[in-house]
Amino acid sequence: MDWLGIGITIIAIALFVLVMLLIKPLLKLAGVLQNLQNTTGKLPEQVEELTNQAKDTLHMGNKTIHEVNKQVKELTPIFHMVGDATRAANSISASMTNAIMQVKNSESEGNEFTSKHHLEGIYGLVTLAYFIMQYSKKRNTIDMN
Repeated sequence: MDWLGIGITIIAIALFVLVMLLIKPLLKLAGVLQNLQNTTGKLPEQVEELTNQAKDTLHMGNKTIHEVNKQVKELTPIFHMVGDATRAANSISASMTNAIMQVKNSESEGNEFTSKHHLEGIYGLVTLAYFIMQYSKKRNTIDMN
């Protein structure tokens, strides 16, 4: 029985030494857990504040997009008119270019005269003025109808 008592005493001393060694780390762990509890205690308030800020930001973004859409709707007719005017100007310039090229490419005495005296630029300008006058007359008759 003496051996049993000595064995139990050695186990008790080993456990006591183990407890003494673990007291300091366990106290530090308790402090860390206390700080964690304090931090997580504030977390719901912080999440609610962030959620409210995100909600306000999204609301302002939606408002801004609504205003931009409203302004674009107001400007859309202007964009259509500019596009129509551009297409009309392109059509007019293409038809004038075609007409000038047809007149210039035809074999006539006027062509020989202009080439001989180097009057191609003036001839082109006069032809362009002539076609502009013809187009404006044609446009006026269409507008009157």
